[in-house]
Amino acid sequence: MKTKSEFKLAELAEKVGTSPRTVRYYVQRGLVPKPDFRGPDTVYGEEHLLRLRAIRKLQENFLPLDAIQVELSRLPAEALRKIADGTELPSGTKHWQHRSEATNAHAAASHPHAAPRSTGWKRWELLPGLELHLRESADAQARELAERLHALAEDQLRQKGSR
Repeated sequence: MKTKSEFKLAELAEKVGTSPRTVRYYVQRGLVPKPDFRGPDTVYGEEHLLRLRAIRKLQENFLPLDAIQVELSRLPAEALRKIADGTELPSGTKHWQHRSEATNAHAAASHPHAAPRSTGWKRWELLPGLELHLRESADAQARELAERLHALAEDQLRQKGSR
């Protein structure tokens, strides 16, 4: 019998706001442990849900998957739970933010005529599991495209809701 702490792949993906394909990819990469295979009755548990939520929070802070994998491997379960709940981020997150700022500063110094690069981003969730990120310093063409994609996604959601 299935308990509340067991989820089919589609249920788990929906709870986290991602696709089943993404969950499978994270399992393949070792970010999430493999479930006990039971054919069509394969279930995922609380640890899978916890790790997927933590991955989501770390991605929201612009950590690349390789860095997330390192964080997940070194953190104890309680720290992972705090990340998944959004109450805490690992100190390594600041390292990635500072590294990004340092990379931008280096790029500006090595190209003195280039426009300064901002580390700020605008983020839209276009559809569940699909996000669009736009750097604040993006040029007009990129901004226009981002706005058009955002409007297209909103139209799509409205049409789906009116059916």
